[in-house]
Amino acid sequence: MTFKHFLKGFGILAILITIAPIFAVDYWWIRIFDFPHIQLTFLTALALLIYFIKFDFKSLGDYAFITVLIACFIFQFVKFFPYTTFAPDEMLKATDNANNNLSILTANVYQDNEDTQVIIDALNSSNADIMVLTEANNRWRDEIVSAISDAYSYKVEYPLDNTYGILLYSKLKLIDPQLKFLVEDDIPSIHTKAITRLGDTIKIHAIHPTPPMPQHNPRSTDRDAEMMIVAKEVMDTQHPTIVVGDFNDVPWSSTNQLFKKVSKTLDPRIGRGIFSTYNAKKFLLRWPLDHIYCTKEFRYKSYKVYNETSSDHFPVYAEFSLEPNNAKEQEPEEVRKEDLKRAEEQIKMYKNK
Repeated sequence: MTFKHFLKGFGILAILITIAPIFAVDYWWIRIFDFPHIQLTFLTALALLIYFIKFDFKSLGDYAFITVLIACFIFQFVKFFPYTTFAPDEMLKATDNANNNLSILTANVYQDNEDTQVIIDALNSSNADIMVLTEANNRWRDEIVSAISDAYSYKVEYPLDNTYGILLYSKLKLIDPQLKFLVEDDIPSIHTKAITRLGDTIKIHAIHPTPPMPQHNPRSTDRDAEMMIVAKEVMDTQHPTIVVGDFNDVPWSSTNQLFKKVSKTLDPRIGRGIFSTYNAKKFLLRWPLDHIYCTKEFRYKSYKVYNETSSDHFPVYAEFSLEPNNAKEQEPEEVRKEDLKRAEEQIKMYKNK
């Protein structure tokens, strides 16, 4: 096999991986290709550069192949371009006189991780008003409770040994906190109101939907349905809302984009960076799976990913100001009927499976 044949083989593979997620199929081996668009973009660009060395200017086949590769490169790049500093910010910065601030941290602690101190150091250094920990069992719950400040006087805890335990600790007063099982009986999520320091009521949804995996859950139906159920609830709420957690999905996927449209939430990363959180152990296989979305009443103050972790996820911290009087300056588009229909169809798919 010649080097040119190898490049063509790689190019065909890149093309197939690029177009696979376009199809509305929820099998894991299709949905998994939503993730590596960044890596594919660089690999496709490399293939293009190298292929030009062997390019035959008299071959129509080479022109056609290069054209398809360029189209794939553009398609891949456009997917994650909003999460670069070249794109305009979606969430506007806090105004100079903003004083109703709150901070939130989310971390997937990795249930089997026994090096708890690194995670606890991140929690304590963040000093976040609200902390959401996913994949927490009883051992993690006990370690965290014994280490964090007494200022976290409000909590919702549901530790589990199935990697879907979830904990929420808050300095802010929680009102009517609820533990819900939106899709599966062993996949909890937390839904609560909170009172800011200036007395405003906000809502928090903390979720950790199950990913599509060949050995346990070969389809993304459950994950997609849980995200759409939450999106519809956020769409109908009258309170400023934050949705936070490990979504097991990347922000540029069709599911995440639909969640964002239906919930009418803003992404503080747009225009500021990708902020990859997983896999902390494998640099070349890294993408953003942990998310913090906000409704239009919130303004951006800071967003960071901790670069030290003993988990396979990096913790994520964000700080916002609550400015409902300025909400119209960053008003999301109205939910389109076709988007709402798609969301309802994804929920229906779960109910009918």
